[in-house]
Amino acid sequence: MKLSFVRKSVVFIASVQLLLFTTGGVARAQRPLPNPVPMFTGQQVFVAGGKQMIRYRYTVINADTYPSELFAAAPELPPCGTNTKASRTWVDIFDQSGKRLNGFCAFEKPGDLNKLWFALESGVIPPSWVYIEMTDRKTGTKYKSELSETTQ
Repeated sequence: MKLSFVRKSVVFIASVQLLLFTTGGVARAQRPLPNPVPMFTGQQVFVAGGKQMIRYRYTVINADTYPSELFAAAPELPPCGTNTKASRTWVDIFDQSGKRLNGFCAFEKPGDLNKLWFALESGVIPPSWVYIEMTDRKTGTKYKSELSETTQ
């Protein structure tokens, strides 16, 4: 009887460990990603089409939390203009009222989130606040940031 109890205990413990190991892997794979956290990094003056412009630059301080596959080329999804290998995830910048200021559809890696910007003609007052939205086109998931200032 004691041997039977030991066998049952070993089988039970092994089953529990297998269950924990298996569901632990599933939980990690399905863990939701955080929303992006943009931070204003400065302005850059440039000329385009004969007009003086100001580029407002941003970084996403938690860019390294996003997996590379979010930014892989996705030729099976609709193109971005003529770019038939646009990335799986597109990133858009909006002002506080929801007006789209710029968009990026060809990022290749999470680090590209540190190259966000929108531009306005010199003399145009920028919005006080902006937010970014990342759209995973494969899953339909949107990651929306909180508002971020347009000054330091």
